[in-house]
Formats: sequence, C-alpha cells, structure tokens
Amino acid sequence: MLALSTLSDDQLLALTLDRDPRAFEELVARYRGLVYRCILRVTGRYARVLSSECVDDIYAESCVLLWAHDLRRLRAYDPARGMKLASWLGLLAGHAAYDHLRRLSRRPPHDVLDDLDDVPRSAEPDALTTLLGDERRGVLRRLARALSPRDREFVSLYFEGDAEPEEVARTLGISVATVYSKKNKITARLMAAA
Repeated sequence: MLALSTLSDDQLLALTLDRDPRAFEELVARYRGLVYRCILRVTGRYARVLSSECVDDIYAESCVLLWAHDLRRLRAYDPARGMKLASWLGLLAGHAAYDHLRRLSRRPPHDVLDDLDDVPRSAEPDALTTLLGDERRGVLRRLARALSPRDREFVSLYFEGDAEPEEVARTLGISVATVYSKKNKITARLMAAA
C-alpha cells in the first residue's frame, strides 16, 4: 500500500486527477491550513459578521469545487506557468471566499427591524408576544435616537406605525422607491450602531 503522505505534490496531483479519492483526501489535508489562511485573508474584514461556521462553509465549498466537474479546477493547474500547486489552491480558495461574500451581499439583511414584521398585532396577543414586541420596539427606539429627526419620523411610520410604503411616501413627500432605499440605508446604520 502506497503511503500518500510521502508523495510529492506532482505525484499526489497525478493520482488525484486519476480520481483516486484517497489521494484527493491527502491533497486536501496537506493544504488545509494554507486554504484556511487564504480564506481568512479575504474574509478578515468581515470577521464581525461572519461566523467561524461560515468560514468552514467556504472551506468545504472550495473542496467540493475542486472535485466537481471532473476535477476541472485541478486540471486547469499548469505548472509550466510558473505557479506552485500551493499557490494555485490558495488562489482558488480566495475566489471561493469572494464568491461566497458576493452571494451574502445579495441576500436581504435580516435584523431586529425585520423581526418587527413578525410580531403579530392581533386583538389579544399572548404575554410572550407582547413582551417580545415591546422589547424589539424599545431597542428600535434606543437605536433611532442617533438618527436625524426626518429619519426618526421615517422609522416611526415604517417600522413602528406599520405603515405601507405608499403611505410613508405620501406622508414624507418622497417616492416609493426612496422609501425602500431609505429603509435599507437606515437599517444598515442601525445595525452598525447596535
């Protein structure tokens, strides 16, 4: 039985390209630390909002992408271009991290303000629902103190008053598109202040 850990990078890559799963596992294990460092280099600025599980997801995703499509990304590696295998794997990991961040940026933010929409306002809410709603509204009011009077009016109408965007637009004399834009900007500012 061949000891895969003693093989050179070129030999290990050749076995991996022959679709040997053990060789692939050894390759991934050999460069695990490097791949994580490359991912963290890209995601480091977002450490406040990205969990370690998210970094683990990016790592797993980059490994899956290496194996996918008949190892297309590994087959694209060309040592004749002067790049080491380690550099190639780091480059691919960085691309996976950037792709992940782009996907995250396309998702709508979920925050305390969005949770206000989930609080039912029925005629007879239960005690827990009332308490959660009051707590969320209190957090919103505390954070809103840092806003301009006009933005506080917007928060009062849109989030606390539960007004429809069209109604907010009429009241403030702005377009409906501006209502949505303002909601996103204020939400981001409040989340940064939280």
